[in-house]
Amino acid sequence: MFGPLLRGAAVTLRPPDESDPARFIPWLSDLEVTRFLGNRYQAFALFQEEEWFKKIGESKDDVVWIVEAEGRVIGSTGIHRIDWHHARGVTGMLIGDKTAWNKGYATEAIRLRTEHAFLQVNLHKLSTETYAENEPIRRALMRSGYREVGIAREHLFSEGRWHDAWHAEVLRGDWDAARRD
Repeated sequence: MFGPLLRGAAVTLRPPDESDPARFIPWLSDLEVTRFLGNRYQAFALFQEEEWFKKIGESKDDVVWIVEAEGRVIGSTGIHRIDWHHARGVTGMLIGDKTAWNKGYATEAIRLRTEHAFLQVNLHKLSTETYAENEPIRRALMRSGYREVGIAREHLFSEGRWHDAWHAEVLRGDWDAARRD
């Protein structure tokens, strides 16, 4: 499913529309942008992106948003593999527009997504995984209340070698307590 419109100070999360799949083709073809994505060596065609957005829009276990800043689309974020019984999901983020990197947009998008997950969707826990060397997203997640729960050694393979995976999570109770402070 697509998430509702969420507005922050510098970032807006909005549901995708028909113009969005084409925006992702150049990003997903850029090895620098996809450095920390699991599917970085897969080429994408427009019809594949359109199919992915259609599949996500029909999903009952995913919530996806387009991230906008500075009046333009800069990426996407989502909550995936939602387990409704145990009230948890796995989060992800892509800032594809390299001119938007290191400006705090990911942090604000994560905060908006987390607030929606806990206050509107009533999830109890969000978890995530990224390459251990992906410092920018690790910092953004930590600023948004996530806590490291471990490192999976040699868990991901890219660029001809194995990489450690960094695992983190945020619990609703911890997030509520931090928000009150």
